Amino acid sequence: MDRPLVEHKNFEKTDFTAAALPPGEYEDCGFTQCNFSETALSGIYFSECRFAGCNLSMVQLKGTAFRDCVFIDCKLLGLHWEDCNQFGLSFHFEGCILDLCSFFKLKLKAISFKDCSLQEADLREADLSKAVFDRCNLQGAMFDHTNLEGADLRTAEHYTIDPAQNKIKKARFSMPGVIRLLDKYQLDIG
Repeated sequence: MDRPLVEHKNFEKTDFTAAALPPGEYEDCGFTQCNFSETALSGIYFSECRFAGCNLSMVQLKGTAFRDCVFIDCKLLGLHWEDCNQFGLSFHFEGCILDLCSFFKLKLKAISFKDCSLQEADLREADLSKAVFDRCNLQGAMFDHTNLEGADLRTAEHYTIDPAQNKIKKARFSMPGVIRLLDKYQLDIG
């Protein structure tokens, strides 16, 4: 099925809950302060697009493609990123709220999260090797059989990671955060 190609177009303060974003391939487009909340972006392809100040909470992502996309100051609650088209899947998040999102089993090597909230996010079985969690809140985030080799969590907060259940070789932590790796042992460290 051929999709219409939309290139170099900027969308500002558009409410896509009233009129859906037309299916197609969006290349090098900007979306600023747009509302996509609870809409379906299924089958839409985004390549080198920038989302700034947008609300994409509870959006349906079945087959949606994101290639080299950037999300800045966006609200992205409860998204199932694993439903996306995984071919070439790559994005960067800065200042975003990603609470209750699922990245289950995704391959996201070297992904970058900066100043983000990932509270209760599902990161189980994901490949997050060399990922950067810069000043991120990981309260309640689920790590189980997650590959965090070479990941940078030095400025991340509130994470609980079991070294016996996750790959953490050469991951970077700082004091006192690294102490949280021992949480399951209920040690009294004074």
